[in-house]
Order: sequence, then structure tokens, then C-alpha cells
Amino acid sequence: MNIEEYILAHIEPEPDYLYRLWRATNIHMLHGRMASGHLQGRLLKMLVSMLRPANVLEVGTFSGYSALSMAEGLPEGGHLYTFEINDEQEEFTRPWIEQSPFADRITFCIGDAVTEAPRLGVTFDLVFIDGDKRTYLDAYEMALSVLRPGGYVIADNTLWDGHVCDAAYDRDSQTLGIRRFNDFVYSDSRVSEVILPLRDGLTIIRLLDK
Repeated sequence: MNIEEYILAHIEPEPDYLYRLWRATNIHMLHGRMASGHLQGRLLKMLVSMLRPANVLEVGTFSGYSALSMAEGLPEGGHLYTFEINDEQEEFTRPWIEQSPFADRITFCIGDAVTEAPRLGVTFDLVFIDGDKRTYLDAYEMALSVLRPGGYVIADNTLWDGHVCDAAYDRDSQTLGIRRFNDFVYSDSRVSEVILPLRDGLTIIRLLDK
């Protein structure tokens, strides 16, 4: 048993519905490993349970695994809005969300969250960024514009398989997007932040009270 197997054997079990979604994602989607999976999904649920946000925004739905994980942790009356820019994803993802135990807690939108989310007129307590790495900075600035003071941003893939510190990827646009994001957040006096070396890197950011 390796350390990852040990961890998964000693945390809250993955719900059957999410396990079936993870399997279907890896069978039917080209980049199935992009789905959050058991460990990160349970962490997202735990963080939402701890923060008890009234409104959550997700940038990048993919197959819906992370959205469903966060929705599971929402308090009574809490709601999650998730945006997927790739309209070809809708046929797979929408049924999994709408037939889930948490369908009434999730609004699934097709469109660019950077332009469309502010039009909702909703103030968010938590934003999860997991979209196009090349536009992470745009998503981040949008997130801060709709986030309440003291609210949180969680950004996925911020270590990008270690490519962030590998010179071999100096010309890769996605790696460069993550590097720009990490550098900017580190120097941003509006927030405090920590990077967790979990899976592909997870950055937790708090918007400081004004």
C-alpha cells in the first residue's frame, strides 16, 4: 500500500454517486484526470462545511465532480453557481448534476465566468477557480470583484505537475499562466495565501477585510 492508498483508506469514503461520476469521466472524457477525485473532493466538501458559505462560485465545471463535492458541504439554503466555458461539455455534465442528490443547490451555466458571473448580482463567500490556466489572473480579478471581504478563493492546479519550477516548460502557455497567477497572488497586498502540495497544487486565498 502506497501513501496515497493509505490516505484514501483513512478518510471519509467517496460517495457512490461521485465514484460513478469519476469512473464515467475517465471512461468518456478525453482528460478524465482533470476531475477532482476522492481526496480533493472530500477536502472541498470539508472546506465548504467549515466556511459555511451562503453562495459559492465555481470557474470551470468540467464533469461536475468538484461542484457536487462542494454542494454536499453547503449549509441549509446555500447555493453554488458553476460556469463551464466549453459548451461541448454540457451534454455529459448537465445530467450528472441534475440527477444528483444536490441538484437543487447548483445552478449550472454555460459561458465565460469572467464576464457572466458578475452579471448575476450575487456576492460570494467562496470562489473555486479551476478553468483555463492561461486566464487564471482574469478569473482571479473577477473573483475578488464579487467576493465579500473576508471571503475565500481556492485555486486548483497551482503547481501544475511541477511544471511551475521546470525550465523545460518556459514556453508552455498554460504553465506561464499559472506562474503569472502564483507570482501575482504572492505580491497582492489585498490577500493572504497558502499553497498546499495536494494533488496538483491547491492555493487557498483569503480576501482581507477592508
